[in-house]
Amino acid sequence: MGDPDNAAFVRRVHDQGLRFDRRQLLAMLGGAGTLAALGACTDSPSGSGSGSSGAGSSGRAEVVSETAGPYPADGSNGPDVRTLDGIVRKDIRPTFGGAASGVADGVPLEFSLVVNDRSGRPISGAAVYAWHCDRGGNYSLYSTGVTEQNYLRGIQPTDATGTATFTSIFPACYSGRWPHIHFEVYASVAHATSGDGPIVKTSQIALPEDVSDAVYATTGYAQSVTNLKQVSLATDNVFGDDKAVTELATVTGTVTDGYRATLTISIDPAGEETGGGPGGKRP
Repeated sequence: MGDPDNAAFVRRVHDQGLRFDRRQLLAMLGGAGTLAALGACTDSPSGSGSGSSGAGSSGRAEVVSETAGPYPADGSNGPDVRTLDGIVRKDIRPTFGGAASGVADGVPLEFSLVVNDRSGRPISGAAVYAWHCDRGGNYSLYSTGVTEQNYLRGIQPTDATGTATFTSIFPACYSGRWPHIHFEVYASVAHATSGDGPIVKTSQIALPEDVSDAVYATTGYAQSVTNLKQVSLATDNVFGDDKAVTELATVTGTVTDGYRATLTISIDPAGEETGGGPGGKRP
């Protein structure tokens, strides 16, 4: 995991997952008819979940499912941080539970995921596992130099309004990807921390361009300025299919005071998906 060549390779395939596979399938089979047929199918990372991004007969459109990518630390591709004591926490900036004691620096960001069912009712007592890169574009437990850290990962239960909130820092924009936060939704904290799941929904939060520009003008984010200029929501290999229509957060705040991001999603509480790893599939 610490090999720079390996890290570079993983970056090249990062988060292509089902959307990459679906584009290849469309290219091989061709035409709008194939797209229409695929649109009627499940849009889970593994292709085996019961969730869909369409409104269907249940009401509101479900948030699009995405791959968890190669850095999930959910046991599907290397370590499983979900089973460690201390993972259920709001403040995900520090490393926890071991000899390392790093804290992720960056512009403060508090982000919330509001989880509703397809009828718009809040789902309380569920659990959200969230993770993202640091201001240098590195993922704890995987990227060179931070393999001993597990910061910027945590689990929170949803409250009576369906909301799970995390205290963190604004993530970097690294090469080839729009600024984003990963998450998995579970039926309960017990399911999230058991190591067995099941996962109800895997997706990502997209962050707005204007806020990202403001953050990346600050100390520590210099490379993100260049990277953000080279990608858009339309060209991003995860959000590009629909420009993150169900995944774009609303963000308020300032660089000085910090930011507050909120994304409200709809899911099928009975859905079941598999976890991360390249291609979005559990080994």
